[in-house]
Amino acid sequence: MNILHPENELLNLKNISKSFKKSGGEEHLVLEGVSLTIREGEIVALLGRSGSGKSTLLRIISGLARPGKGDVLYCGKPVTGPVKGLAMVFQTFALFPWFTVLENVELGLDAMGVPQEDKRRRALAAIDLIGLDGFESAYPKELSGGMRQRVGFARALVVEPTLLLMDEAFSALDVLTAETLRTDLIELWLERRIPTKGILLVSHNIEEAVLLADRIVILGTNPGTILAEIRIPMEYPRDREAPAFRQLVDEVYGLMTQRPRNAADKAEAVPLSYRLPSVHIYQMAGLMEALAGEPYNGKADLPELADQMGFSVEQLFPLLEALEILLFARTEGGDIELTPSGKSFVDADILQRKVIFAEHVIRHVALAAHIRRVIDERPSNRAPEDRFLRELEDFFSEDEAKRVLQVAIEWGRYAEHFAYEEGAGILSLENPASLTAQ
Repeated sequence: MNILHPENELLNLKNISKSFKKSGGEEHLVLEGVSLTIREGEIVALLGRSGSGKSTLLRIISGLARPGKGDVLYCGKPVTGPVKGLAMVFQTFALFPWFTVLENVELGLDAMGVPQEDKRRRALAAIDLIGLDGFESAYPKELSGGMRQRVGFARALVVEPTLLLMDEAFSALDVLTAETLRTDLIELWLERRIPTKGILLVSHNIEEAVLLADRIVILGTNPGTILAEIRIPMEYPRDREAPAFRQLVDEVYGLMTQRPRNAADKAEAVPLSYRLPSVHIYQMAGLMEALAGEPYNGKADLPELADQMGFSVEQLFPLLEALEILLFARTEGGDIELTPSGKSFVDADILQRKVIFAEHVIRHVALAAHIRRVIDERPSNRAPEDRFLRELEDFFSEDEAKRVLQVAIEWGRYAEHFAYEEGAGILSLENPASLTAQ
C-alpha cells in the first residue's frame, strides 16, 4: 500500500517568472510571480486560456526549461534539470511508430539503466495495469487513439513517478474514450495501485478539472499569473449533475471569463499591445444569433451553452473575448448576455451588419483604427503590412505579431475599412467615400 503523507511537499514553486527574447532583442514576459505548492495525496488542476503559460510552466517544473526568476523545489531539492521521480503524459501520444507497445513502455526504463529482466517485468506490469494486456506486441498504428494514450500512461507510470504531470492528456480523445480513461485513472489513484503521490493536471476542460481535482488553480494571461485557487470539497466519484458540481463549474467559468472592465465598459479601444483573439466574424455572428434565439433569448449560462453547442473552452473563450472587445456581449458570473449593440447586429440585414461591425471595430480596436488612419494619411492610400508588423513586434514575437495583424486585417476587411493584397502584402483604402472611414 502506498501510504500518503499530506504534510509532505512534493513541489514548491516560488515566484516563478519567465521571459522569451523577441526578434528585436526585447523580452516577452510569459509568466510572472507564480507560486504553487503540491502536497502528497493531491490532484491539482491548472486551468488557463491560451497564452497563459501553462505548458511553459510544466516545462519548468519538469526541468526541461529554467525560470528567469524564482525557485523550483521538488521534494525539497532545487530543480536544475530533468528530475528522477517526475513523469509526463502529453496531449499528443508521442509514441515511436517503429516500436511495439512493450518497447515504447520500456523506453523510460532504458534511460534509467534498469536491467533487462527487471525492465521487462515492470513494463509488462504497467501495460497490464493500464488495461492493455494482450497488446504488448502491437504497433501504434494498430491501436485506437484511446489505446495509444494508455500506452502513454503506461510509459509514464512504469518509471514509478512520485509526481505525474499531465499536459491536456485527454484532449485528443473522443468524449467517451476520454471519460473511460479518466475513470480508470481515478480508480487507480484512489485504490493506490500506482506509486504516484501527486498529480498536476493541465487542462482546458473545466468539467474535467472539477471531476478529477482536489484544487483548481486558474492562470491569467499576458503574463501568466495565478488569478484564483478553488478547493473542490467533493468525494469521489463525482456526479456531474449534482447542484454542487454545477455550481463549481459555474464559478470556474466566471473566474476564467472575468476581464478588466476598463476598456469595454468605457467604450475605449483595446490598445495596440492587445492580443486580439483569432475569431472569424461569421463565428461571432453565429454565436450571437444562437444567443438571441430560443431558449436563451439574449442570455445564457456558459457551461450550458458550451455543452449544448459542443464548444470546448479553447473554442468558446476566444469567441467570448472577441464579443466583449467589440461590445456585442458581456460575461459575468458564468453567464453571457448580448448587449443592445449585439441584439441590433442580430436583427440587421447583411449590409447593415457590416455598418454596425465597422463602427464597433474602429471604435474598440486600436490596431484597426491605426491601420485606417495611416492609409488615410498617405497620398497613395496604400501601406505595406510590414510597416505595422514592425510596430507590433515591440509587443509580441514575430509569429504572434503576424497573427494579431491578420486578425485586425480580417476584421477591417469585413468592415470595408481597407482592402488587403495578400501576395503583395499591401493594405489600401477600400472605398475613399465610405461612411466607415471616419
